[in-house]
Amino acid sequence: MGNIFADAIAKLPEADIPLDGLTAYLSQGNNHQIIFMQFDKDVDLPEHSHEAQIGFVLEGIIDLTIDGETKSYTKGDRYSIPAGVKHSGKIYAGYADITYFDQKDRYTQK
Repeated sequence: MGNIFADAIAKLPEADIPLDGLTAYLSQGNNHQIIFMQFDKDVDLPEHSHEAQIGFVLEGIIDLTIDGETKSYTKGDRYSIPAGVKHSGKIYAGYADITYFDQKDRYTQK
């Protein structure tokens, strides 16, 4: 899968997210982060929690279990995970999204 993001996004710093097959670009705000992500491999996300997260699916499929409820999200869908709510998931190769984190230090630059 080639990079789906425009050059302006691909020029952003890469986010240091330790998931195999992930390319992620970081847009840093004063009190939040926006991550542009695309996956070339399937990834299992273990259960975890953090500040609020909102995702906008651009391509592919993600299965998320949020507070015990599992749903699949595909192109055009959006999901919302409230602060502190436990969640886990399965991301399939070919998935891409834009994710907003209501946390200024969720990830660092590579």
